[in-house]
Amino acid sequence: MGGRPGGGALVLVLVLLCAGGARGKPTFRKDRVVHPEPELGERPHEDNQSFQYDHEAFLGKEEAKTFDQLTPEESKEKLGKIVDRIDDDKDGYVTAEELKNWIKRVQKRYIYENVAKVWKDYDLNKDNKISWEEYKQATYGYYLENPEEFQDATDQHNFKKMLPRDERRFKTADLDGDSAATREEFTAFLHPEEFEHMKDIVVLETLQDIDKNEDGFVDQDEYIADMFANEEGGPEPDWVVTEREQFSDFRDLNKDGKMDKEEIRHWILPQDYDHAQAEARHLVYESDVDKDQKLTKEEILDNWNMFVGSQATNYGEDLTKNHDEL
Repeated sequence: MGGRPGGGALVLVLVLLCAGGARGKPTFRKDRVVHPEPELGERPHEDNQSFQYDHEAFLGKEEAKTFDQLTPEESKEKLGKIVDRIDDDKDGYVTAEELKNWIKRVQKRYIYENVAKVWKDYDLNKDNKISWEEYKQATYGYYLENPEEFQDATDQHNFKKMLPRDERRFKTADLDGDSAATREEFTAFLHPEEFEHMKDIVVLETLQDIDKNEDGFVDQDEYIADMFANEEGGPEPDWVVTEREQFSDFRDLNKDGKMDKEEIRHWILPQDYDHAQAEARHLVYESDVDKDQKLTKEEILDNWNMFVGSQATNYGEDLTKNHDEL
């Protein structure tokens, strides 16, 4: 039986109540653009002997702060265990690609931690998978069993819209098609912008959010209305005028007065500089003694100070125990 909204369901109710069309829109700028590895892009890489950027990229910003208590010997021991995790194909070498993938996982650690926090709210039968039925019951059960409590037409519309939308996203995340999400699949479901195979869903959902006349495109007025509601009348703020110019100059690439799916993709999923790839190449270049474009564990340990410095305790230990999500 579906209980009163709790966990994800309560969040959904609050989102829907805040999203009702009659309840007004924010008058501040909304940013729909996805920024991968935001922490790595916040500041430039400084080639000095502190290696702070390298440590934060390799270990994660918060974790890097806790690694000051180990001796060099202890640090190397923990680093060796991390290297074993990075070597995905277990061939004894760490490539720039494997390092890049590791750095991306580290930078996304907060996402996996978020999923771990809510997992028990949805895995109702405790089988370490979340079926679509479990998610639907936990999120929509109360609404489905008590529709009379949701008399507001906008709320009803939103619930009826969100349920099939969630089901479509769930099926896309469910790569093996068994109608049950593993932790990785559920992570893709909750955070689709972080997974390549979910990008089409991100674009489609953005289009459907903004495309109020449902013609399959986003025109300039819809683009602006998503960011700004001029409820008091009067002139538009300067930033809105600038956004109109941005739409004409940079969003509407084929100059037909509207954005299609590809133009929306170009807008919200820009192909920016890949900070993780650049850092991986840097670490390989600085540590690759025999210049074969890949690293042995010995090469990494010989240059341990660049990877972890005198730091690798709590996180390294975590990695060898419970952090299967990385």
